[in-house]
Amino acid sequence: MPAKGKHRRPKANPITRGFVAAGTGGAVLALPVFGATAAGAAEKAATPAVAPVAAVAITPAAATAKPLTYSVVVGDSLSKIADEHPRSGGWKKLYKDNRKVVGDDPRLIHPGLKLTIGAKAKAATKAKAATKAKAQSGESKATAPKPATYTNDLDGWIKESLDVMAQHGIPGTYDGIHRNIMRESSGNPLAINNWDSNAVAGTPSKGLLQVIDPTFQAYHVPGTSMDSYDPVANITAACNYAAHRYGSIDNVNGPY
Repeated sequence: MPAKGKHRRPKANPITRGFVAAGTGGAVLALPVFGATAAGAAEKAATPAVAPVAAVAITPAAATAKPLTYSVVVGDSLSKIADEHPRSGGWKKLYKDNRKVVGDDPRLIHPGLKLTIGAKAKAATKAKAATKAKAQSGESKATAPKPATYTNDLDGWIKESLDVMAQHGIPGTYDGIHRNIMRESSGNPLAINNWDSNAVAGTPSKGLLQVIDPTFQAYHVPGTSMDSYDPVANITAACNYAAHRYGSIDNVNGPY
């Protein structure tokens, strides 16, 4: 029996792999059919690669331009000059920037007049703001209350005591305090009585208004020294005691 021959299928050309018959009447036209892969590759090949373009920051020349000096010529007007120089900001701004040289009437400009075009107004605004800030700072300093200062003598001690007493609602006047101090200690803040009944009891009278320690401690005014020899502490404690017992230090005219 003759050997059976092996038949190999002929390899088709990729281009002629498939055909579609199309026709009208009796004529038939064979059209090649391409796969989706081939079509996609063709589209990719037909689309050129475009390199990305980096954004470029553009700074307007007007933003960094310096002021321009313009010399007026025959036939000029502020509106004409403003139209020819956009950076002027319009004729009204041009007039505002140059009012000192133009005068009160913007229509009256003469040949040879020098006008400044550009950033002058901006600089003037900054200067005006700086002047305003400085003025406000000066007003704040002027209105800020200055701390009271007192002399380190009888006059200063009485005045400081009166301010402390006013804060605590303790009555008394300069004359009333001064009169009693001169009677009790002659103005000596270190005066001490070592011979009266208080001294015998072990609590001598001390200071400008001759206050014993128990009274000083009972009528001590907050914010003053705890030392009964301290002039202000001694005066305020004595006045506080006198206010509770006599209504005011002004009502005291003798030993109290």
